[in-house]
Amino acid sequence: MKEEEILDVLKDWNFWVKEIDVGIKREKYVELLEKFLKPNVIVCISGIRRSGKSFILKQLAKDLIQREVRSEETLIVNFDDKRINDYSTMFLDEVYEVFQKNFSPSKPYVFLDEVHKVQGWEKWARTMNELHKAKIIVSGSTSKLISKDYGTLLTGRHLDLTVYPLSFSEFLKFKNIKARNMLELLENRIRIRRLLDEYVKYGGFPEVVMTDEENVKTRLLEDYFDDIISRDIIQRHEIRKADELINLAKFYLTNVSNLISFSSLEKKTRITNDTIKVFTSFLEEVYLIKMVKRFSTKVLEQEKAPRKVYCNDIGLSNVVGFRLSENFGNAVENIVAIELLRRKELSSPSMEIFYWRDYQQNEVDFLVKEGTKVKQLIQTTYASGRDEIEKRELRSLLKAGRELNCNDLLIITWNYDDEMKFDSKTVKCIPLWRWLISM
Repeated sequence: MKEEEILDVLKDWNFWVKEIDVGIKREKYVELLEKFLKPNVIVCISGIRRSGKSFILKQLAKDLIQREVRSEETLIVNFDDKRINDYSTMFLDEVYEVFQKNFSPSKPYVFLDEVHKVQGWEKWARTMNELHKAKIIVSGSTSKLISKDYGTLLTGRHLDLTVYPLSFSEFLKFKNIKARNMLELLENRIRIRRLLDEYVKYGGFPEVVMTDEENVKTRLLEDYFDDIISRDIIQRHEIRKADELINLAKFYLTNVSNLISFSSLEKKTRITNDTIKVFTSFLEEVYLIKMVKRFSTKVLEQEKAPRKVYCNDIGLSNVVGFRLSENFGNAVENIVAIELLRRKELSSPSMEIFYWRDYQQNEVDFLVKEGTKVKQLIQTTYASGRDEIEKRELRSLLKAGRELNCNDLLIITWNYDDEMKFDSKTVKCIPLWRWLISM
C-alpha cells in the first residue's frame, strides 16, 4: 500500500483528526490494562469474538491521551479492516514508518487489533519492545494468540488479559441502571430483577445488550456462532470435517452445566475420540466453551474424571443449543461459572475453579481454591424458597465442607436470601442478582 492509502485507512481508527466512538467504558478492564502498561512488557488481550476487545483498546488509548500523551503518539491498526489485505511483518514496518514520518512520536503506544492474522507478529513486537521503540498492545480472538513457532520469543515479556462478554454489573450500566450503593440498589431492585431475566436469556454480548428487538438479538447470536466456527476455527485450522465440528459445538451448547466425558461423547456423536479431543481444544481456544475439572489432590484422577462444560455466554447456549424445554437451573450454574472465571481474571489471578464429587456421587457445583486452601464451596439452584432447595444439594455442600475443612458455604438461589445453621456450619443463601453485583 502507498503511504497515502495507509494514512487513509489509519485515520478512521485513530484519534488524530477526530473523536472516535469508544462505546461505554468498561472500567475494570481499562484500569487493569493501565497497570499492565507500567512494566516493559507486551500486553496481550484475548477473548471470544464480539466481546468488546476493540472498544476496550480504544478506551485505553483515549484514557492515555486524556492523561499523559498526545493523540499523535497513539497508533491503532485494526486487521479486521477489509481495506487491509497484507498480513506480513513487512506491512507492520511500513505502517510504523508512515506513523513515524508523519507524527514523530516520542513515546508511542501501538495497538494491534486482531493481530493473530499477522504471521510472525511476535518477533516484530519483541524487537520493538526490546529496542524501546514503542509500547505494544495486541488483541485477538484466540487464547493461542502467541503462535507455537514464536511463542518462546515472548516468554516473560508479556502480560495476558482475557475479556469476557458483559458481567451483570456491566449489563446494568449499559442499561443505564445505577447500583453503586445500597440505596440505589433498593431503588432499582424491581427493575434489576426484571433485567436479570433478559440477561439469563440473551447473555452479555455488548451489541446484543444494546439491541431492543428480540429477533435481532437472536439473529446476532446465530451470526456470532457461525463466525466463531467458520472464521476462527474452520478457516484458521483448515478443518475438513466441518459438520462434525458444528455438531460437537452444538452438543456442548445444548448440555451446558453437565458432566462430559470424551468416551461417552464418542458413542453419542459417532465422532472419534481423537477428533473430539482436538475439536474441543479448538472450541476452548476461541473461548466458545470452558471445561471445568473435578477437584482431586491426584493429578491423574483429575485428568481422567468427566468435566463440566460451560458456554462463555449463556445467550449463545440458549439460541444455538437444542432444547425441548428451558432449564433455568443449568443456565444459572453456567452464569455463575463464567462470573467466577471473570472475577479470577480481573481480581484474583491465583484463584482456581473446580467442581467437587465423591464416590457416593455427592456433588458441589463449584470449589474455589486459592493456593493450597479451599476458599469457598458454592451450590447453584433455581429455588425461590427454602423448601425448594433440594436436600441432596444441601447434604453434598455440608459434607464437602466437613471433608475439605471449608466454612464458607454458599447457595446461589434465584430469589431466596437467608442463612441456615447446621451444628458448626452456616450456609448462606443469596439471590443470583445480588451475588452477581457483589464484586
